[in-house]
Amino acid sequence: MPEVIFPGPEGRLEGRYHPQTKPDAPIAIVLHPHPQFGGTMNNKVVYNLHYAFHEIGFSVLRFNFRGVGRSQGEYDQGVGELSDAAAALDYVQSMTQNARHCWVVGFSFGAWIGMQLLMRRPDITGFVSVAPPANLYDFSFLAPCPASGLVINGSTDRVAPPRDTRTLVAKLQEQRGITITHSEIEGADHFFKDETRHMEPMLRTVRDYVTRRLTEATR
Repeated sequence: MPEVIFPGPEGRLEGRYHPQTKPDAPIAIVLHPHPQFGGTMNNKVVYNLHYAFHEIGFSVLRFNFRGVGRSQGEYDQGVGELSDAAAALDYVQSMTQNARHCWVVGFSFGAWIGMQLLMRRPDITGFVSVAPPANLYDFSFLAPCPASGLVINGSTDRVAPPRDTRTLVAKLQEQRGITITHSEIEGADHFFKDETRHMEPMLRTVRDYVTRRLTEATR
């Protein structure tokens, strides 16, 4: 998978870009967890989500937020990281200009950034938010949420407790014109550490959901 360096608001951003050969392949960016708590684009959940989307047929980019790895800049409380995500989406769109579908995928802190990007970019057609930390960040900006998507979390998550995730989902599901699908992986913690019982069921749920959405869009 080719390493890429692309321009961000505070200098270069480091990423891994995995393109498809089809010029109109759908595109996705995958956003990593909190930079100040060890989050990088090589986080296991992020890495696996990246490959799951590529297997479905997406051209996919995952990247390091500012100040992480070889990405320039410093942590910016989520404000600058949102700008980084917008730059990443711009980069992928420049590489696949005929894409009809554009998705944003985020894990933990990355889910919060991804949902904010969703509000700014009407070209995003779907999202996957894995373990969104609704207990730590305000998601009230999703009023209304502009696109349908999947929220998925573990039933034993102590970082982003399931109760808060369910409350967030319930509020989103009240909105008209979109469909928010929610799935909770039994026994999984925040990081889906058990490959067989937690990680793979999470990835299978994501693959099934995204594949169904793409199939419905072509009917």
